[in-house]
Amino acid sequence: MLSDAVLASAREEAIERTSAGAPAIPSNPFFGVGPITDATSDEVHSRLRRYEFDRWIEATYRKFDDTGKDIGAFSTAELSRSMHRGYPADKILIDMMRAIHRYFEFPKSNRIAVGLGGGHSGYTVCVQHLLNANDANQKVYVDTPRPETGSAGASGFFRQSWATQLIEMHRFAEKGDESRIHFADKEGAIPSAKTLADLGISIFVGVGHETTGANSYTNSEINELLTWLDGDPENRHAVFDATSMLGAMPWSPETVRAVMAKCCLFMPFQKAIGGISGYFVASFTPSALSLIEKNQSNPSWAIPRQLKIAPPLDPKQPLSSKRSVDAGPFYDAEQDKMLGGVINTYSALAFAETTFGLLQAEKRVGSVVEMNKRSAANREVVNQWVAKNPLLGLVVEDVEKRGAAVTLLRVVDGVISSSDLHTRIIARSKQLLGYEGITHPNGEHEVGLDAARYVNAFPGTPGDYRAWIGGIREPSDVTALLENLQYAYLRAKIVVIEEELTKRGVVVDYPARSNASDAVREGTVKVLIADAIGLRFGKDGKLDHSELAAYIVEKGGAFHEGSASQANAADDGKVHFFYQPHLSTADEILAETAEGQYDALIAAATFIPAGAKFRLGGVRIGTGTGNMGSASWGGPNGEGGEAPLMNTPGINSRATAQMAFKALLKVTPDLPVGELHDRVVNNDFDTGKNLAEYPTEKLEGKKIAILGYGNIGRALARIAKAFQMDVVIYARPAHRDNILAEGYDYAESPVAAAKGADVLSVHLGLGKQDPTTKAFSNAGFIGREVLSALNDRAVLLNYDRGELVEVAALDEALASGKVRHAAIDADVFKTADGVTGPMKPYLSLLPKHADKLELLPHAAADTDHPTRVAGAKQAVDQLLDAIRNRQVTNPKGDLPEGYRSKGARTPLGVGQVTSADLARLAADKAMLDELRKVNEAISSIVGALDVVSDEAHRTRIIDRYRSLLSVSAMRQQELLKAAGLVAPAAL
Repeated sequence: MLSDAVLASAREEAIERTSAGAPAIPSNPFFGVGPITDATSDEVHSRLRRYEFDRWIEATYRKFDDTGKDIGAFSTAELSRSMHRGYPADKILIDMMRAIHRYFEFPKSNRIAVGLGGGHSGYTVCVQHLLNANDANQKVYVDTPRPETGSAGASGFFRQSWATQLIEMHRFAEKGDESRIHFADKEGAIPSAKTLADLGISIFVGVGHETTGANSYTNSEINELLTWLDGDPENRHAVFDATSMLGAMPWSPETVRAVMAKCCLFMPFQKAIGGISGYFVASFTPSALSLIEKNQSNPSWAIPRQLKIAPPLDPKQPLSSKRSVDAGPFYDAEQDKMLGGVINTYSALAFAETTFGLLQAEKRVGSVVEMNKRSAANREVVNQWVAKNPLLGLVVEDVEKRGAAVTLLRVVDGVISSSDLHTRIIARSKQLLGYEGITHPNGEHEVGLDAARYVNAFPGTPGDYRAWIGGIREPSDVTALLENLQYAYLRAKIVVIEEELTKRGVVVDYPARSNASDAVREGTVKVLIADAIGLRFGKDGKLDHSELAAYIVEKGGAFHEGSASQANAADDGKVHFFYQPHLSTADEILAETAEGQYDALIAAATFIPAGAKFRLGGVRIGTGTGNMGSASWGGPNGEGGEAPLMNTPGINSRATAQMAFKALLKVTPDLPVGELHDRVVNNDFDTGKNLAEYPTEKLEGKKIAILGYGNIGRALARIAKAFQMDVVIYARPAHRDNILAEGYDYAESPVAAAKGADVLSVHLGLGKQDPTTKAFSNAGFIGREVLSALNDRAVLLNYDRGELVEVAALDEALASGKVRHAAIDADVFKTADGVTGPMKPYLSLLPKHADKLELLPHAAADTDHPTRVAGAKQAVDQLLDAIRNRQVTNPKGDLPEGYRSKGARTPLGVGQVTSADLARLAADKAMLDELRKVNEAISSIVGALDVVSDEAHRTRIIDRYRSLLSVSAMRQQELLKAAGLVAPAAL
């Protein structure tokens, strides 16, 4: 028994080796399926693949009337009703056999049988038909040691049981002689051609396959076998279990083709595909079929009817009639037809799944030659990883004999591996690898990794973990599996040792598992609010900030009016907010902040100079951060600073978009509402006579070009679409698919967007600021080339940043009539020297174009009281989370060391869909359940309408489900909107 000290030391080492946490998991946790699988990565992928399968069925298997006219598709619903005879079942069967034959490159000379069962049934079919105890000269060689002998320990239960079946066939046959069966000295070995010839062997049986033992045949061994077969091809036969060999033959393509041509192969093919039922296929060489035909005339044992591949020629006389393989369930590639049918009933749908699975594998991986190469490459991935990680060792030590489909590993952990703890650790590790997880004696639970659900070694086989690593797997998945096996073993080792020590009465020290960056940051913090929060006046005639003040108190903070230097704020561990909306100039800001008097900042439009210091971060209410110039977070771009810079994107997007569209409605349609009002009031209008004096144009059908696909641009596009305008959007190429999905046109350049447009609206933002020149990347973006592409008498809307438009180019466009009206909403500031800010250049246009300009002081986004309050509350939330928890929402630029990003947050229905949005939906079980039901109802009805071609049947479906479809579609729309999912995904 291991001492307490040894166990404690082993535990500490395992804790240290796993301190970095769990590794990344493979894309698919199921490593126990065959070489051809659907390879879906998760539940969504699997459902999509199922829909794809349904569509494939409908496209591939059609209905024809008696004149040959295509009258529609067969559906999976029809095929699932146990159709196993006639059309399309017969076509489905031959399609599967043809696909198997073609993909794995079986020679046309070899026929392939299909039957009920799995690999065991295929094995039984082969040996019962090929062997004959009545033939005293027939000798058999099996590549596994004699069952229940000392050397059979590496064979495992299954291979020993298969070898036992050969012995029992001879033992209980009248003329049987089990001494005619020769066994290998070691597992999975093929002797030389001379040895086989000297022993007088006529049938070689390969059951030492890698499915259970992870061993393969070396190139030399397989060539020796081929040489032996070539010595007497008519009377020598080889039969293999090819469950793992197919797609994982690590030999040259020429050798692989020779094996496929000269050997018989059996495999549980449908089972390996992952279908709903188990079926085997077995290929036979012409000489093997001749032997089977010969054996039928002098049988030495009964073969169950379900397994017969040489049925009676006359089915009316099954006992006395001559038996022949020509009547059996074979696919003959030379004739491209099935000889006979499957003896048992079968699922046509399962066979169709096989064909579909093969086509998918071919699409993803390529030809079988490529599959074989990938299998060998994955074997090398395992070899290299194990060489660098000695905790796991390969059971098959000979490099050439290691399987290219299955890997079998043992743990090499010194005295632990030789102790009675080993089996317990392995069992617990498999709990952690799956979904169960493991629980420490102190109650601390580690959730399952879901990295490998099925990595069990076969009974009696040496080794601890077994997994399929054939060519269907990506190399990264193989590495991820190995990393997870090692991690799971070490974590399980910790738990089992803790259990053992606890049982012995030893007190186990469980250190708290914590991360310093996760600790709550304590202490008193001062925050400056440098802009007006309430935009509604109270009874006292002042802007009302009471809502935000109450919210701050509700959140556990303290609210003060005025400067921190004047307030008598207690050092009470709270976050104190100091409200100073009067601050405006750089001098005023610096006087209040240059010495780091405040730890953090909330601002809206006020310009914050570089010298203002805020060690714990800042939030800009709104999207752009061009005014947030503090060096504490690296200036407006938020790059390189020690503090996080955040914003509240989308908070005022709707307000801005609505105001921009209101500016458009003032001039288009250009109906002089005021003049018409006056004439009506003065009794100076006759509708029948005078309306013709006021021709106008509606917005419907006009083209609006929107530059930028951010929150405001998208909100404006929705409004324009509601007015039936044609919407074209310019944005980065990454947004193209989303723009098209929302029903808009996409333009690859600003000029392309502006070409032929009646309205141009700019929503790009300033872009990044050059640290040297201090210029913003999008300044002057709208110049002569863009404006000249517009239709004559177009309208320009710039409710973004004044700097985006080149004023000189706008002057020319207004003068020429290219632009008849421009509405600009940009910052303007009063100083002792006069006005300054982005609006100032536009003022120079007034003498010439006063009647064509509407100039606003950046008021669209910042004058709505509820919006500003909502933005301020969000800013408070984000700042508190960053201060106390070092968690940053809506980060701008770099994330400083020690902080963790929580991603983006925007008002529901405004921003792009983020991971947080889907997580929020996933947590709302009621909404999720309802959304799933309506989606499934829509998918089911639409799918049925698409596949059903019979008019009467379609009418029945329409009558039954019309109401359900309509209600579900409307409800789906509302649920998606409520969940904030009617938007493009965040990039």
